[in-house]
Amino acid sequence: MSYAFHPYHFASQREGEEVIRVIHRHWFNILSRFLLILLFSFLLIGSLVVFLLLFPDIFSISGKKFFIFMENTFFIFVWLFGFLTWIDYYFDIWIITNQRIVNIEQKGLFDRHISELNFSRIQDVTTTVEGIIPTVLNFGDVSVQTASEQERFLFRMVPDPYKIKDTIMKISEHAMSDGTH
Repeated sequence: MSYAFHPYHFASQREGEEVIRVIHRHWFNILSRFLLILLFSFLLIGSLVVFLLLFPDIFSISGKKFFIFMENTFFIFVWLFGFLTWIDYYFDIWIITNQRIVNIEQKGLFDRHISELNFSRIQDVTTTVEGIIPTVLNFGDVSVQTASEQERFLFRMVPDPYKIKDTIMKISEHAMSDGTH
C-alpha cells in the first residue's frame, strides 16, 4: 500500500515510517474560545465606560490609578487565557503514520503528554458528530478502541472525522493482513 508523501517529520519518527496525516482540532474550536475572549475584552472596555458615567468621582488621582491598575490586571488575565488557548489548540496534534498513531496533547505551557498506538492493537474505530454546527461544518470526535492499557484514543473536535476513521481502518486492516506491527 503506498501513500502520498507528507512533508511532516517528528522527533520519534521511526526509520521507514511515513506520515500519512497530521491532524489538529477543527478551526471552530478555537473560534468559539476566542469569541469568549472577545466578549471579556468588550466587558473590560464597557466597564470603563460604565464606571466613568456612573461614578465620575472615582477618577480622582488615586482612584484613577487604582482603576487603571485593575483594568490592566484583568486585561493581562484575558490575554493569558487567549495565549493558553492558542497553545492548547496549536500543540494538540494527532499524527497518523503507516505504522502507528501518535497523540501529542499539550496541557498548559509546560505539560505535554505523548502516547502512541500501533495499528495491530486497534479493535474498533467510532465516529461521533453531534449537533447542527458540527454536522454542517463536518467536525466531531473519533474514538479508537484498543486492546492495550490505554483503552481508548480520543481525537476531539477534528475536521472530517469520517475520513479519519476510514484512513485508520484501512491502515489497520492493511497492517493486520501484512502481519506488521
